[in-house]
Amino acid sequence: MKQHRVYITPEALEEIKDLPGNVRQRIRQAIRELAAMPQPAQSKQLQYPDPVRQLYRIRLDNWRIVYAITEEENAVDILAVRKRPPYDYGDLARLLEDKG
Repeated sequence: MKQHRVYITPEALEEIKDLPGNVRQRIRQAIRELAAMPQPAQSKQLQYPDPVRQLYRIRLDNWRIVYAITEEENAVDILAVRKRPPYDYGDLARLLEDKG
C-alpha cells in the first residue's frame, strides 16, 4: 500500500501545540497513521463540494481532526484540530482557501 505525504497547515500546527499533553499525543499518533491509511474506519467524509479534494474528519473524544485527501498528489492535508462543541465545521471554505 502506498504512503501518503502528510502536511499540517500552520494554523493546525498551532492548534496542536495548544492542546493538553495527553490529547496532543493521541492527535499526533492519529495524524501519523493517516500516512498509511488516510481513510481509517473511524473517519467520516464531510459533505463539502470540492472537485479535487475529499474532506474528512476523525473524532477523538471531543476533538476533531479535519483533513483533506488529494489522491492525485498522494497527499493528506491536516486543516484543523478543533474541540466539538462548539466547533461546527462552518469555516471549511476558509480552511480550504487558506490551503490554496
